[in-house]
Amino acid sequence: MTKGIVLSLYDFTGEALKPWAEAGYHCYAFDIQHKDTVVEGYANGGFIRYCGMDLWNIDNITKLQRMFSSENVVFGMAFPVCTDLAVSGAAHFARKEQENPGFQIRASNHARWCASLFDALGVPYFIENPVSRLATLWRKPDHSFHPYEYGGYIHEDDAEHPKWPDYIAPRDAYPKKTCLWTGGGFTMPWTDPVEPEEGHSRQHLKLGGKSMKTKNIRSATPRGFARAVFEWNSV
Repeated sequence: MTKGIVLSLYDFTGEALKPWAEAGYHCYAFDIQHKDTVVEGYANGGFIRYCGMDLWNIDNITKLQRMFSSENVVFGMAFPVCTDLAVSGAAHFARKEQENPGFQIRASNHARWCASLFDALGVPYFIENPVSRLATLWRKPDHSFHPYEYGGYIHEDDAEHPKWPDYIAPRDAYPKKTCLWTGGGFTMPWTDPVEPEEGHSRQHLKLGGKSMKTKNIRSATPRGFARAVFEWNSV
């Protein structure tokens, strides 16, 4: 029997779900990039099911609510696309608004929809974005963190990133201010920091391109923070 269901929206990599799946939870990662449904199995009966879905379509958010309203969902997370919201792209906002009036309002709606879904399901949750216009278009974030502040949750024997060691520092030893909008009784985990690498992080130096690969690596949840969230919010 499953310990419960965990939902993750706008999630291509599944990194944030792995601690839950490893502990026996049934996890679902929804993202438009998933073309075919793929299941990764773990010990204790846990799994991550990667499901293709266009989450910019509110009808699909409603569909998810119907799908899981009678299920034992215990936690939710969402990583809505930040391209039109992150302040790092502020130099392009005026041009984008001229070409596509109201583009940021529509982008911020995606975060609101995720929150509404999780509130309807009655589960603890977080919605993640970098420093962005969400703070003014929606509400101020409840928490913020840097990946290195949770590097201590990664054991030294597992320091090197298993997928992207050339891009991500061992034990997430890099700065990148990340904001969280939370609800449903979410518990912000205590920090356990490691010393960040000196100078610009390898993420900053190597992941500046616009390819989907670099965007996916940049958006992947830091392993230490994912582990910390699981430890402080699992039931």
